[in-house]
Amino acid sequence: MAMELVVGTDDLLRCRFALSPLWETLAAVRTLTDVRRQPYHLPWLRKVDGLVDADYLAPLLALLPRKGYTPDFLTPPPQGPLVEFHTELAQLAATDTDQVAIELDRCLRGPRPVSPELAARLSADPGKTLAEITAIVRTCWERLIKPHWPLVRDRLEADIAVRARHLADGGLSKVLADLNPQVRWTDNAVRVATAYPLRRELTGQGLLLMPSVFIWPVVTVVVEPPWQPTLIYPARGVAEVWQARPQRSAHALGRLIGRTRARILVTLDAPASTGALARTHGVSPATVSDHLAALRDAGLVTSRRVGRVVLYERTALGVTLTG
Repeated sequence: MAMELVVGTDDLLRCRFALSPLWETLAAVRTLTDVRRQPYHLPWLRKVDGLVDADYLAPLLALLPRKGYTPDFLTPPPQGPLVEFHTELAQLAATDTDQVAIELDRCLRGPRPVSPELAARLSADPGKTLAEITAIVRTCWERLIKPHWPLVRDRLEADIAVRARHLADGGLSKVLADLNPQVRWTDNAVRVATAYPLRRELTGQGLLLMPSVFIWPVVTVVVEPPWQPTLIYPARGVAEVWQARPQRSAHALGRLIGRTRARILVTLDAPASTGALARTHGVSPATVSDHLAALRDAGLVTSRRVGRVVLYERTALGVTLTG
């Protein structure tokens, strides 16, 4: 079975990428209890163990089932490519309570591993539930994600840089070609393998594509009105997020262009920002910026802007030099 999103000409012009700290926060909470998502995140799980009490999380976890419907109001599609968490949290807190009530009813209806008492309490007062959930999400961000956000954000930005180039070079079909085994492009439609078959025309809204570190190994689709159709997929290199970056020898290259520049060039296996490179190498962003300027002038790196961030990557000559 598959979910099918029919893409028209106007939709192709409105496909865009974004990252969402709010989405990552909710996906991280899922990872705490879903063993399928945990293998790549064991270093993170060890660091956050015990930081948020299970009883405190119960109302939020009740709305995050492993199977079935999750309320879309929890993760409103970001309005720009690089939104801040506080902006998204304010959008969550401002959700119309009628919409909250509709989605709570759909989520909590029927047999679920949630106590009847908790389900009844969450359903009784949608406005109060929204405020409670917003507070829990804020706490989860502060304790579980914010300290690690630079690492997560770097991975998401690098993924978007690669996918955006694919979109420019070959359109949506090229983006979807290696996005995830569950996703494919067929007859002007995005087909997503799912237990919930559905066919929907995007009707000019376009498709929002969002990489996620914590969603691995699945993909998720948001298709219900009034939200923009959104496809959330595992970012490239999820397995490397929490691992120390292997350092290939840059000694010989260092004699040619300088040790720090060589280390930066070797590090650029995936696109990275000045800030990400500074964190990796323990130097100031200004120092990295100077080295990148020299590498760019030498034709070893190139840059592209993604939203408010400039990402750097090796040129063909840079790849040749680093082996």
